[in-house]
Amino acid sequence: MAVKKGNKVKVEYEGRFENGAVFDSSKHGDHSHPLEFVVGAGQVIPGFDKAVIGMKKGERKEFSIEKDEAYGNYREELKKEIPRNVLPKEQEPKEGMILMMSTPDGRQFPARIVAVTDENVTLDLNHPLAEKKLIFKIKIADVEVNSK
Repeated sequence: MAVKKGNKVKVEYEGRFENGAVFDSSKHGDHSHPLEFVVGAGQVIPGFDKAVIGMKKGERKEFSIEKDEAYGNYREELKKEIPRNVLPKEQEPKEGMILMMSTPDGRQFPARIVAVTDENVTLDLNHPLAEKKLIFKIKIADVEVNSK
């Protein structure tokens, strides 16, 4: 059965940059933790969603995703200056540090500190993979048909 929109899939994957450096993988030591998502539900980046359509269980594929179908362009307006006193007091903020921020609906996302002054901290809210072309090797580990 070919994967189509609405199917729940489990995908083993390895993500690399153009220089060959691996940025993520479903393999951790001797164990594999496949990525599970519903195709077309917006749970993964658009290029990854599109790439699995038409594949079959056990099939392997290598493909690249341009930034427009991945994490998009770097946006300067996503750099935000906040008062230093709103950060937790336990840890001294430093340039390059990653903070986990929460959205009003409870989802978390990373923010990188790009500047620190006595009064303020500048956060970069761009996704760390913005502006990057991504290359994936994947294998469809399982396909479930949506029963709706």
